Amino acid sequence: MAKLSTGDLLDAFKEMTLIELSEFVKEFEDTFDVTAAAPVAAAAAPAAGGAAAGGEAAAEQDEFDVILEGAGEKKIQVIKEVRTITGLGLKEAKDLVEGAPKPVLEKANKEAADKAKDALEAAGASVTVK
Repeated sequence: MAKLSTGDLLDAFKEMTLIELSEFVKEFEDTFDVTAAAPVAAAAAPAAGGAAAGGEAAAEQDEFDVILEGAGEKKIQVIKEVRTITGLGLKEAKDLVEGAPKPVLEKANKEAADKAKDALEAAGASVTVK
């Protein structure tokens, strides 16, 4: 089997739909027994702690994570909102909602984070923005 370059892999990924990419990531995680989301969460925690310690840096924060803490009683409405916000398929959105707490948006601007939070809370979910 010929070894693919990084550029070849990126070109192949560009041609895939979000659902196909999501399925690929799940298969990759299963095959290699890894989690793609873990490094992002681990990297975000020290950055948030450092920003809070910096004082002024925390006031100038321009990237926010919207974390779904729980779906509440209207789980179907929350799944619909997650699909609208993220563009995920039904199964992926359902898995995200059922696996709460999980990030719905990462590194979003203040306006997008607030809009997502308001939409999710209106659907009955509990949400935090970090």
